[in-house]
Amino acid sequence: MPFDPLDLIAFGVFALAWGTYAITMELTSFGHGALNWRMDRYREVWMGHMLGREVRIVDAQIMAALQNGTAFFASTSLIAVGAALTLLRSTDEVVSLISSLPLSLPASRGLWEAKTVGLIVIFVYAFYKFAWAYRLFNYVAIMIGATPSPAERDTPHAKAHVLRTTRLFQSAGRHFNRGQRALFFALAYLGWFVSPWLLIAATAAVVVVVWQRQFASDSLRALESEPE
Repeated sequence: MPFDPLDLIAFGVFALAWGTYAITMELTSFGHGALNWRMDRYREVWMGHMLGREVRIVDAQIMAALQNGTAFFASTSLIAVGAALTLLRSTDEVVSLISSLPLSLPASRGLWEAKTVGLIVIFVYAFYKFAWAYRLFNYVAIMIGATPSPAERDTPHAKAHVLRTTRLFQSAGRHFNRGQRALFFALAYLGWFVSPWLLIAATAAVVVVVWQRQFASDSLRALESEPE
């Protein structure tokens, strides 16, 4: 089942946009100053303050909230995988329905299956990232429980423990961000089922939206603002 040249170009634009955005945000200095990067800095602040607290119930409650949110996204990704598998099993019915519509949608069985498999791969990737982030948040909770007492806050052991916990915490955040990014780009990928042109347009729209959220959103301005 050969793809049309336009389909290959559209998928190449999609993959290039996703990969370029991820690399720019995580591996280049241009990502410094983004919303995600600033939250990593606040993770460092949180762990430093946590070391000086005798009672860490609030820290445990915040970690539970983070774990619950990650578990929700992992469950949602797994449901999406199941829905996409159902769509793959119903290829004949879907192709028959599309052929009867007064639209110029692709009705090739092989092409539809190939696109559906790609969608499944994206959702599986998102589930893996969310599941691993959930596991890492569990590890962070254990590290918080193992934090030395405030009386030891100035010791090298305590400072090293906070540094290790912060790095683990930041790693969990990165995997969570990758899972969310996969879901965002999965929405763009859905446009391919209609037209390769729509895939290109939807990919561009997703890149613009997520870029704006990271570098020009009200949330970022709130973190940058100085108290009056």
